[in-house]
Amino acid sequence: MADIYQRLAKFVDDLPAGYPSTESGVELRILRKLFTPQEAQLFMQLSLIPEEPRVIAFRAKQPLEAVSQRLQEMEKKGLIFGIHRPGREPEYIAQQFVVGFWEGQVNRLDEELVAAVDEYLPTFVDMDLWQKAPQLRVIPVGESIPVQTAVLPYERAEEIVRSHSQFAVTNCICRQERHVAGQGCDKPMETCMSFGVVADNIVRTGRGRSVSREEMLAILEQADQAGLVLQPGNTQNPNYICACCGCCCAVLRNLNQHPQPGLIASSPYIAAHDPEICSGCGDCVERCQMNALSVPNGAAELNLSRCIGCGLCVSTCTTGALTLQRKPQEQQASIPVDSMAADMQLAQARGKMSRKDLAAMLRQSKSDRLAARQSDE
Repeated sequence: MADIYQRLAKFVDDLPAGYPSTESGVELRILRKLFTPQEAQLFMQLSLIPEEPRVIAFRAKQPLEAVSQRLQEMEKKGLIFGIHRPGREPEYIAQQFVVGFWEGQVNRLDEELVAAVDEYLPTFVDMDLWQKAPQLRVIPVGESIPVQTAVLPYERAEEIVRSHSQFAVTNCICRQERHVAGQGCDKPMETCMSFGVVADNIVRTGRGRSVSREEMLAILEQADQAGLVLQPGNTQNPNYICACCGCCCAVLRNLNQHPQPGLIASSPYIAAHDPEICSGCGDCVERCQMNALSVPNGAAELNLSRCIGCGLCVSTCTTGALTLQRKPQEQQASIPVDSMAADMQLAQARGKMSRKDLAAMLRQSKSDRLAARQSDE
């Protein structure tokens, strides 16, 4: 019989984002650090479909009271995602490694976990896969978008914020992780923004605090001032926005190592530069997180293959030499409608799940719900 953590690793690897194995077995060390054997066993009874504790208890063949208690504890530990609606039973979902139960460890990091994840990330992050199905996309800071440019609501951070009514902010897991490793920067820490059910989950589990819409908009302004790249979830209705720096963010760090990050990042915009009016001040060089700009001869030079269209250079350019332009339609990535569609895109890119598999998962969940109800009666 396979070790419980080997089975858990296989289960997580079968989720859309994956969890590839390594020769060193570091991925198993991470799981042993985060999950007790009992939690590992129960985690494998969950799916991507939100389900009530009685359905999970039925599937696990365990008493409902014990399963309900353990699910609550696992949610507080950031291992699973819980949805709590007034007047209804809570529902739980199996989280992926990233974005998922790794981010759930914010404010809980220690040197052992950070060292293990640092060792694992080069194996986990696959830039070829990211180009096909990114989990995050890049949107520009608001002031950098030309007024005359038609902008879709999900391309503007302010519009994403205004479309929601429930907000939370938490510390950035990446900057926190780099600080634990002794390599952190001085960028603001409390910048990870979430909305709706994700905001509710973060506040309820104590990983962050509730904020108003006005405070959330102020955090966006702070992110621009600090030179942070805005990366929401890769959907048309994202429930979080990360504010990322190139020195700490795992995604940007890996993009930076690629010779042409502009071809990998999902972004509808790209910078343009007019050397005739450039003052050569170099502010843009410091702001760019992808090293796309330099000032070799008194005026900035722009390497378009490294530009990810974040707009940080534009919002600080005093002469107007730098602007953002919308990419040609054929160069713009298609943005999934919601998180389930994004997961399907990622799973299909990895060859792990088809729409037929998802339909089977839905049928199984429906069947287990009915069986659990009948067993209660």
